[in-house]
Amino acid sequence: MVPYFSFREVQESQLRLDKVNLLTFPSALNLFIFPSPPPPRLLKIALFVKKWPSKHQAGGLERHAMTLHLALAKRGHELHIFTTSSSNLTMMDNVNFHLSKPTPAGYLDQALIWKQFQVLNSTGQPFDVIHTESVGLMHTRSRNLSNLAVSWHGIAYESIHSDIIQELIRAPEEPQSYALTERAVKVVEEIKFFPHYAHHVATSDHAGDILKRVYMIPEERVHVILNGVDEEIFKPDNSKGKDFKSKFGIPESKSLILGMAGRLVKDKGHQLMFEALRQIFSENSTFRDSVIVLVAGDGPWGARYKQLGPNLLVLGPLGQSQLARFYSAIDIFVNPTIRAQGLDHTLLEAMLTGKTVMATKLASITQSVIVSKDVGYTFPPTVVSLKKALYEVWRDGRDVLERKGEFARKRGLQLFTATKMAAAYERLFLCITSQDYCMLQVQN
Repeated sequence: MVPYFSFREVQESQLRLDKVNLLTFPSALNLFIFPSPPPPRLLKIALFVKKWPSKHQAGGLERHAMTLHLALAKRGHELHIFTTSSSNLTMMDNVNFHLSKPTPAGYLDQALIWKQFQVLNSTGQPFDVIHTESVGLMHTRSRNLSNLAVSWHGIAYESIHSDIIQELIRAPEEPQSYALTERAVKVVEEIKFFPHYAHHVATSDHAGDILKRVYMIPEERVHVILNGVDEEIFKPDNSKGKDFKSKFGIPESKSLILGMAGRLVKDKGHQLMFEALRQIFSENSTFRDSVIVLVAGDGPWGARYKQLGPNLLVLGPLGQSQLARFYSAIDIFVNPTIRAQGLDHTLLEAMLTGKTVMATKLASITQSVIVSKDVGYTFPPTVVSLKKALYEVWRDGRDVLERKGEFARKRGLQLFTATKMAAAYERLFLCITSQDYCMLQVQN
């Protein structure tokens, strides 16, 4: 019997369907409301990920790997994780780590992990599903694995937009980059080897479109599952927000608190944010005196931000629980990234905490996250445009931001929770093992 599922925000033409084939569904699988655990079948899953995250130094790919696969383990599935050594290994009965030393280039040793995998695959029950985060398992090993899915957190075609932005904002004294030429070659290389992976999971709607339209992967092998974050950690908590402000001495007189988080490096757009704030603080004393900016993270731009004066606080890297308090303390979260790849977790964390968000007008963001002004603000990656957006936020004030934050949280709960992400991956993995799980009957 085909189980019933509900889903939201789907085009009217799809809503008229009684059944949907998961393999050819064109939108994000997060739109479906799948049944709660237990799953209809427990799976033995192999994961290949270059690095398992350390506590405060995790990139987006590593955080995605940990959030997703620990959620799958909690649903009862057996996980075998092939990765390099880490100081933050999770202790669960059904989570098994198979560690190896990285190559000099920082990748997994393909010969060693393949040998580990083959031993486990031929001992007892073979793996039901193999999952690789990006090229954790190289295409030379994946080509004959029909039960494999790869999650892409950034592809070369997306990076062309970033290269264009970098060139446009390059200072006159800086040498011209040849990244655009090199990137075009990389795109061609990816188009050639991507078909060696059986199933492709795009972490944004935009990436899914590129994989089908530019990389020419058949639509039944491309699936969109948006990133998700732990909704039990990232949720509104006004009291913890007040405690956070008190801890760092943030006066109640400030009418607006802006927040930024993540790696404070060039490709995250901090040169744009620094210059926009420097100009605004210089030309508008009222803005300067009424606004405070909190920056959570580390990197070379942290020291430069401190040059802007006492109303900009660089807090350093924060753990997840502290980061949740940070979001509760701010009025709006700003992500000036110029890296047009993947789906940034910080935006999703802020939305689940009930905060409105502001980010660069990149396709992955505008098509999946900030889809309307009800959720937040977007701006083209120029200093002039960023200043204009910051002034708009300032003029709108807290009342408007709180209303947008409520809408952002509602959207976040529908799409960006770890529970929704894990349920979508689980159903895809089940579908990969058997066609019986691919047809979904929809309740309208």
